[in-house]
Amino acid sequence: MANDFILEERQDQVVLLTLNRPEVMNSFNFGMLRSLKKRMEALYRDAQARVIIITGAGDKAFCSGADLKERLTYTEDEVREFIHTIRNLFTFIESLNKPVIAAVNGIALGGGTELALACDIRIASETASMGLTETRLAIIPGAGGTQRLPRLVGRGKAKELIFTGRRVDAREALEIGLVNKLSAPGSLLEDCMAMASMICETGPIAIQQAKFAINQGIETDLNTGLAIESNAYWITIPTEDRLEALAAFRDKRKPVFKGK
Repeated sequence: MANDFILEERQDQVVLLTLNRPEVMNSFNFGMLRSLKKRMEALYRDAQARVIIITGAGDKAFCSGADLKERLTYTEDEVREFIHTIRNLFTFIESLNKPVIAAVNGIALGGGTELALACDIRIASETASMGLTETRLAIIPGAGGTQRLPRLVGRGKAKELIFTGRRVDAREALEIGLVNKLSAPGSLLEDCMAMASMICETGPIAIQQAKFAINQGIETDLNTGLAIESNAYWITIPTEDRLEALAAFRDKRKPVFKGK
């Protein structure tokens, strides 16, 4: 369909979402943002989905950011609506109750890099390039880039990249901690699936609480962070999954977790 902006595939408990506008480097328009929002909200409620992988259609781009040709037609109010929509969407993805892996298969600029930053884990093709290039358009990153990038790579490096608007290749992205690992182009999705499968072997409630503790705790002082961790830990104690893990250890078998 002409408006099929997001493709969805499933492999057991892993969901692959593909940004599907390859003719414009998978750039964001309102249609794609709303489609991605709808998919993510459905996955939030989907107990069968354990890990989400986001990638781009084709072999050239993960996402080149906002669709600038369409942006030229926006009124100032529409620009504000676009920024509000994309910022809230990425915040929702960051706080999703299950892990999200960005499979950066090519160019990721502006909002494309900001989407990757909102994901929990970033695995990039060796041919990928990334960058927050907004200052070259006389604007600044508006979907969380000024906040998430320094938290990931440090304040000085983030300022360098944002102030210059330069791109980094995959190797530099790995060196500065912008991505977790690199993959050969033909192995990217396979490597992402392998990591997702490892996550699926763990307890669903434990992963949800670990993600919450990390995300919330890193924004506070150590003592508050430890209190957040403690509260998250207490949630796992009365679960059936914790008892199943102990029973599986005793019986020398793999546990079967139910997210209960």
